[in-house]
Amino acid sequence: MSGFLYRLGRSCARHPFRVIGLWLVAAFAVMTLQGSVGGAFNDEFSVPGVESQQAVDILEDRFPSQASAGSRIVVQTDEGRLDDAAHRGAVDRAVQDLAAGQDVAYAMDPFAPGSEAISADGQTGYIDVQYSVEELETVHLDEANVAAATARDGGLDVEYNGSLAFVEEEAAGSEQLGILVAAVVLLIAFGSFIAMGLPIGTALFGILVGSSGVGIVAGFTSVPSLAEMVCMMVGLGVGIDYALFIVTRHRQQLSEGMDVPDAAGTAIATAGSAVLFAGMTVVIAILGLFIAGLPSVTMLGVSVAVVVVVAMIAAVTLLPGLLGLVGTKIDKLSIHRKSHVAKAPEATASGRWAHQVGSKPKRYALISLVALAVLSIPTLSMRIGMSDDGNAADDRTERKAYDMLADGFGAGFNGPIMAVVDLQGSTDPAVVGRVEQALRAASGVAAVAPAQLNEAGDTATITVNPTTSPQDERTDALVKHLRSDVLPTVVEGSGADVLLTGQAMVTDLTERITQRLPLFIGAVVLLSFLLLVIVFRSIVVPLKAALMNLLSIGAAYGVIVAMFQWGWGKDLIGLDQTVPINPFAPLLMFAILFGLSMDYEVFLLSRVREEYVRTGDSHSSVVTGLSSTARVITSAALIMISVFGAFVLSGDPVTKMFGVGLSVAVLLDATLVRMVLVPATMSLLGSANWWLPAWLDRILPHLDLEGGPKEADVIDIAPARRDAERIAA
Repeated sequence: MSGFLYRLGRSCARHPFRVIGLWLVAAFAVMTLQGSVGGAFNDEFSVPGVESQQAVDILEDRFPSQASAGSRIVVQTDEGRLDDAAHRGAVDRAVQDLAAGQDVAYAMDPFAPGSEAISADGQTGYIDVQYSVEELETVHLDEANVAAATARDGGLDVEYNGSLAFVEEEAAGSEQLGILVAAVVLLIAFGSFIAMGLPIGTALFGILVGSSGVGIVAGFTSVPSLAEMVCMMVGLGVGIDYALFIVTRHRQQLSEGMDVPDAAGTAIATAGSAVLFAGMTVVIAILGLFIAGLPSVTMLGVSVAVVVVVAMIAAVTLLPGLLGLVGTKIDKLSIHRKSHVAKAPEATASGRWAHQVGSKPKRYALISLVALAVLSIPTLSMRIGMSDDGNAADDRTERKAYDMLADGFGAGFNGPIMAVVDLQGSTDPAVVGRVEQALRAASGVAAVAPAQLNEAGDTATITVNPTTSPQDERTDALVKHLRSDVLPTVVEGSGADVLLTGQAMVTDLTERITQRLPLFIGAVVLLSFLLLVIVFRSIVVPLKAALMNLLSIGAAYGVIVAMFQWGWGKDLIGLDQTVPINPFAPLLMFAILFGLSMDYEVFLLSRVREEYVRTGDSHSSVVTGLSSTARVITSAALIMISVFGAFVLSGDPVTKMFGVGLSVAVLLDATLVRMVLVPATMSLLGSANWWLPAWLDRILPHLDLEGGPKEADVIDIAPARRDAERIAA
C-alpha cells in the first residue's frame, strides 16, 4: 500500500499540470451533471414503521391536498379588531389574491362560519393556504407577497410560517470566519503564505466537488437541508487537517535534502496512508447512521461521506500536484525564519509536559477523568426534541408569525397535531363527531378545528392545537395521552381507526432516535475497536481509545445540554431561549467525532508505538511520541475548532448546537484526552499497552500506516517510520 501511494504522490508531483487539469475537468463534469440531474435540499422526513408516518401515507393516498405544501399567513392589528369593516375588507382581498395564486388548492376564509381563525380579542387571525405541489418556488412566494402587501396597505401586520417561510433561506457565511482563523493558524504553523494556502485551497476545491456530488444525490432522493451546513463544516475541517498532515511531512522531507517529487511521494506514502485510514474511519462511522432507520438521517450521512471521500482523494492526488507546482518555493513569502532542525524530545515544551504527566500518571489520569465525568453529568438529563420557530432569528418571518400566533391563540397553535380518521372499515357515521368531541374535552387541548372529509368520504382530518408550545415536553405527553387513553375508547367497536401526525411526527422521531442511539453507538465503537486492534496490534490501546472517545463525546453532549437545554451561558452564544437537543445532533455528533478522533489517535500512538518498539521504554516512548506530534495535533485541533466554532454565529439554534458540540468535543479530545489522559494511562500500563494474544496476532492482517515507501520504490529515503507530522520547534 505504501509503495503504491509513494508512486502515486511522486507521479502527481512530477506532472502537476496534468493532475490539476484532470481535477478541473472532473469538477466541471460534476457541476454540469448537478445542473442537469441534481436536485434541491428539502426537509421532508419520514419515520418508517411509526403511526404518524402511516397517517401521512394515508393522506398522500386519499387526501393529497392535506399532504402537499402549505403555509399559514398570520395577520394582526393593534387598532380595533380584524372583523371591523376596514380591516375585514383588507383580509378578504388578501384571501382572494392568495386563492388566485399558482398551484393554490384553497385559501381558508378566517371569517367563514364555524372558523376559529380569529383570536378571542379579534386582533389576530390566520389564513391557511394549501398548495397542490409538494415544494414551493420563488413564484409562490412572490404571489404571497403581493397578497400580503394588500393586507399591509389596510394597516395590518402580515407574516408567514410553514413552506412559504423557507422558500428563500438566509445565506450562510459562518464558514468564512472559520477559513480566516484556519489561515492564521496555518500561517503561524508553517511560517509561509504559500504553505498556508495549499491546505485551504485543497479543502475548498474538495468541498466544491463534493458538494456538487451531494447535489447530484439530491436529484434522485430526498436530502435534508441540514446536509448543506454539516457538509461544509466537516468538509472544511477534514480537508484542511488532512492537507496539513501531508504538507508538514513534505516540508520535513525537503529540509532533509529530498527533491520535490520524492518528498511528495514520501509524504503521501506515510502521512497520506494515515489520512486514508482516518478518513475511511470517518466514512464508516458516518455510514453507521443507517442503523438509525431514518431515511433523512441516512442521506445526511451519505452526503457527509461523499464530501469526506472527495477530501481524501484530493489530499493524496490534487495536493501532491500542487506541491509539485510550487516546488522548492513552498517556503517563500515567509513571515519568519524557521529552523527545521529537530530538538530533543525533552527540550520541547510538549516533551517536558509529557515527562511531567508520566512522572505522576495516577494524579493526571484522575484529574482528567473527573473533569470529563463532571462535564458528562448533564447528558443524563438530555431531552431529544425539535426546536420550534420561536427560536428562529428575530428578523425571520416565521419567528414573527410564531410570536403573533402565540399572543393571539397560545403557543400550541404553532405546533398542531393532526388526527387522521380512517373510515374505510367503519359503518358508524357518527364516529368522526365523537372523535372531535373527545379531542375537545381532552386535557391539554386548546382548540379543535372542525373535521374535514375527503371527496370519497373515507378519511377525515381534525386539527388539534395543544395548550403548550411544540418543543414543550408536555406536548409530547399530550400525544401519548391521546393515543393511549382518549382515542382508543372513542373508536372501539366502530371499525374506524385514528392516527395522529403533524406534531406527533416529532414525538415518533425522537422516540425512534432514542431507541436506536445505543445500538448505533455500540456498532461504531465495536468497529472502531476492531480497526485499531489491526493497526496497533494491541487489545488495551484500542479499548482505552474507545473508552476515552466515549468520555470526550459524553462531555460534549453534557456541554450542549447545559447550554441549550438548561440555558447555562445561552446569552453568550446568542440563544434567546432554551431548546431541546435536536434529534439529529447526538447521532451526527457521535459519528463525526468518533471518526475524527481517530486522526489524533493514529498520529500520536503510531509515533509512541514506534519508539516503544525501538527502545522498550514506555515512559520515553510517550515523551518522544507526544513531543513529536503535539504541535501538528494542536494546529489541526485549532483549525477544527475554528471551523466548527464559527457556526455558533449563525442565527439558527440547530446550527449553533452543532457548532458548540463539535468544537467543544475537539477541544476536549485534543487537550484533556490526547495531552493528559493518553500519556497518563500509557505510562501507567507500560508494556501491557501492547499486549496481544499470539493466536490473534497470527490471524490479524498487517496494516503499516507509517511504513513509508518500500526500498524498491525509492533509494536513500529518510529513516523509516518517522512521525508523519513532526514539525521542528
